[in-house]
Amino acid sequence: MENLLYSTVDKGAISNLSFTKKINYTKVAGLYEKLLNATTLGNVYHSKVTIYFHDDEGPKKTTTTIWATCKDYISLKGGAWIPVSKITNVEYNF
Repeated sequence: MENLLYSTVDKGAISNLSFTKKINYTKVAGLYEKLLNATTLGNVYHSKVTIYFHDDEGPKKTTTTIWATCKDYISLKGGAWIPVSKITNVEYNF
């Protein structure tokens, strides 16, 4: 993963973030598959993951449960959405 300082954001504040700017960053290999696995962990075991992403203000991270992964967005516990195109990594929290 990039050597960036990711500021922590509460999952409840994600709905207030903006994802309109085009930002260049590097994603980890196999990210979509990791998101799908994290979704299974969230739905079956209620496991939380740390999601690293970029909004219009810069790099952020949050720890929560992923309820659904679609082609363009992920849905988090609590109803927030993050565009898949803005996610750089996901780490499982076992």
